[in-house]
Amino acid sequence: MYSGLVHAHSGLRWVALILLVAAVATAFGRWQSRNAFTESNRKLYLFTLIAVHTQLLIGLVLYFISPKVDFGMMSDKLYRFYTVEHLVGMLIAIALVTVGYSRSKRLTDAADKHKAVAIFMGIGLLIILASIPWPFRIPGAGWF
Repeated sequence: MYSGLVHAHSGLRWVALILLVAAVATAFGRWQSRNAFTESNRKLYLFTLIAVHTQLLIGLVLYFISPKVDFGMMSDKLYRFYTVEHLVGMLIAIALVTVGYSRSKRLTDAADKHKAVAIFMGIGLLIILASIPWPFRIPGAGWF
């Protein structure tokens, strides 16, 4: 079960990243050109929200069953990353993505909706990129 969840969490990160990049690019472009807020934009932002929340749920299950999470080994860089840094960074990023989506639903002006999504999801995307265990950053981490 653990191995399957790790592979799902690692593989689905690409779906979440692609959706986040698409949502931020779309929102930024439509914000700058003052385009209307369409149903397809809303669906893209919603699917992005669903993807990052799915990652959160899988990640939380992994957090409680992973041998890499060990509060007694905080002096080791690998254990500290998985125990604290990855979790905190991702929680902050997912909260920002959620705030961006929720705020866009409440606003009335189309440009303001796109602006909220572009800013909040953009900052969330940057935090996610910084919090992912990339192979060049964390020994033993893989691309998938």
